[in-house]
Amino acid sequence: MKKTKAALWEFLQGLGKTFMLPVALLAFCGIMLGVGASLSSEAVTDNLTFLQGEGFHLVFTWMSNTGQVAFTFLPVLFAMAIPLGLAREDKGVAAFSGFVGYAAMNLAVNFYLTARDVDMESEKDIAHYGIADVLGIPSIDTGLLGAVAVGIIVSLLHRRFRAQRMPDAFAFFGGLRFVPIVSALVLSIVGLLIPLVWPTFNSGISTVGRAIGQAGVFGPFFFGMGEVLLRPIGLHHILVAMFRFTDVGGSGAVCGDQVSGALNMFYAQLNCSGTPSEAVRNATGFLAQGKMAVYLGGLPGAALAMYHCAKRAMRPEIKALLVSGVVACAVGGVTEPLEFLFLFIAPWLYLIHAVLVGLGFLVAAVLGVFIGNTDGNVIDFLVFGVLQGTTTKWYLVPVIAAIWFAGYYFLFRWAIIRFDLKTPGREDDPETGSADAASDEVSEAPDGDTVAGPAPVLVAGKYDAAAILDAIGGPENITSLDNCITRLRMTVEDAERVDADRLKKLGAVGVMKLDAHNVQVIIGPQVQSVKDAIAEMTPAR
Repeated sequence: MKKTKAALWEFLQGLGKTFMLPVALLAFCGIMLGVGASLSSEAVTDNLTFLQGEGFHLVFTWMSNTGQVAFTFLPVLFAMAIPLGLAREDKGVAAFSGFVGYAAMNLAVNFYLTARDVDMESEKDIAHYGIADVLGIPSIDTGLLGAVAVGIIVSLLHRRFRAQRMPDAFAFFGGLRFVPIVSALVLSIVGLLIPLVWPTFNSGISTVGRAIGQAGVFGPFFFGMGEVLLRPIGLHHILVAMFRFTDVGGSGAVCGDQVSGALNMFYAQLNCSGTPSEAVRNATGFLAQGKMAVYLGGLPGAALAMYHCAKRAMRPEIKALLVSGVVACAVGGVTEPLEFLFLFIAPWLYLIHAVLVGLGFLVAAVLGVFIGNTDGNVIDFLVFGVLQGTTTKWYLVPVIAAIWFAGYYFLFRWAIIRFDLKTPGREDDPETGSADAASDEVSEAPDGDTVAGPAPVLVAGKYDAAAILDAIGGPENITSLDNCITRLRMTVEDAERVDADRLKKLGAVGVMKLDAHNVQVIIGPQVQSVKDAIAEMTPAR
């Protein structure tokens, strides 16, 4: 039972991590689309007449069209990214098989609808089945859920059949070549079943979406709070994807087209000159403007409180840590470097933080702020707020952020002093406040404490990968190693061999031992470099 639970946990962790590749592309494409659409719109060009030149118009139109790539092919990107991320070997074959499986599924759906003489141009049948054009194929639009199902099925087939041996007469089709073949066969069968179950499922999703819509502004509140509460265990991506790309986040007509998912609706509206409908405005309540109160105000206020509460002698040591965390939050939309500074020492404070994030979503929805996108950072504020004109009510964001800044500052300062929280710079041992000093101490430790050698080889100018590997328990303790945006995700033989205190001295923001075998080490934005360095020193498993 414990092994099954650990395996399920590892799978869910891995699934959440696979979402990051297409989500990163979405963030980039969103900026391209936002800049291109806004600077080529009449609202902007009427005020900035020099942008009406043909050269500017062509460049910004090109940017807008390029930005649509992620949103036009979103499901197939997920169908490829999930097996790519879950596969431990032969990742290219897994991704290729994901595309093959997704295409085969939709072709099978088209076959079923055609064989049953379904009128794919009838509004009644279109509404009943959810018919749409998918990769140029009239099929049932299963959206992200269908793509995730394809990705999971293909990843299981890849794991099971990547080394499949065939009789000599069919040996050419064995091994890795068999994976896309079996994926096409299995997903074709799945495609025949989809028209039997999807109408009922589609109706259920719509019911959930309507229930959240009826919750009014409290829908975004619970969404924002839930995202933060799920973030420490890495499952928030699943919740976010559900609201961004399915009917749960809203659905409605945008410029004559039926669109589902909060983010899909927002971008469809961004590329449309019409006035946003109430459905679009309600859906956008689940997007970036709800985060801006905390990302641009609250967490920077918490960082300043931690700085002022640190011992004076330690403030120069923690300044870079806090500043980099604020930059990652306000500019990059990555909050873990700041959140994990207090999550582990005061979980109740993190719970209050989650409620305040939810309130940020609530206030933005009540005031009618309409900025959208994904990250809630200063780039989103400028591109999707300021550049879109006053109709977005962007001018309310600095006011809300200032209130949240003051609230977080005084709350955190009171909590740190009242409960003597050991935030950075307040530790009993001053050496723990400096990752660099800790690294120097470790490098001079007796043999056996770290890898032999004169000075450590630093990754990204700060992290001693060899010492981090040693603190994890050495190569023999690692079963699997991966990373997301800010943390190492590992399956280990024995979590007790992971030295959390030493990892923190080596620069880790925090260490989470999820169970006896699953461990996460929060590093920060440089985690990819650390992971790659450790992987080079770790034998393939």
